[in-house]
Amino acid sequence: MKDEIFKQPILKQFEFDENVASVFDDMISRSVPFYDVSSNLITQILVKYLDNQAFIIDLGCSTGALLFKLFEKNPKFRLCGVDNSKAMQEIAKNKAKAYGSKVKFIEADALTFEFNSANAVILNYTLQFIRPLKRVNFIKKIYDGLEEGGIFILSEKLLYEDKKLSKNMIEIYEEYKEKNGYSKYEIAQKRQALENVLIPFSEDENKKLLKDAGFKVVETIFKWGNFASFMAIK
Repeated sequence: MKDEIFKQPILKQFEFDENVASVFDDMISRSVPFYDVSSNLITQILVKYLDNQAFIIDLGCSTGALLFKLFEKNPKFRLCGVDNSKAMQEIAKNKAKAYGSKVKFIEADALTFEFNSANAVILNYTLQFIRPLKRVNFIKKIYDGLEEGGIFILSEKLLYEDKKLSKNMIEIYEEYKEKNGYSKYEIAQKRQALENVLIPFSEDENKKLLKDAGFKVVETIFKWGNFASFMAIK
């Protein structure tokens, strides 16, 4: 279904409700530059690094798109998707049935979800929606839940410290969205809805979070403008 949510005047802050869930796959493919390319890259990296029976958790998995890519590459992976949006979970579970996949989906808050002995944890465009004061403990919790040598994949929208560069990057990004069919009105509406809901960190701030949690390897594996994916190894 096509994302046309912000063609109407917004009445509330952005949230992952039924309306967003119903168009999420279209929304993210048109809103996050090279989303499919970066997802394929993450999939390839995990396939190369992990054993057949690896336990992989996607926190804030939305409709499960990345988990299904991983299942397609290696059906022996033990895959678990966690999301606190009931609407997202319903779509993900319906996809799993349609694809005949063994991906397990759990409706839970990523912040409080307990796990251990994971070989990989994915957190794509989720940390930016968590209050900054809670991020340090959350990343440390993820670190503690990974096996030694485990991989953490983090994808985030970025903030640039240089004000002029930040302004230009935002303009370039909004031009990108226009090319993907969003009107200036829709873009402005969504920007307003996300204000004080999506709070990005800079690339250095995100890397510091990972290093301070204890990860011994922290690398940027993909970047376009103000979007990036990081790989950290315990």
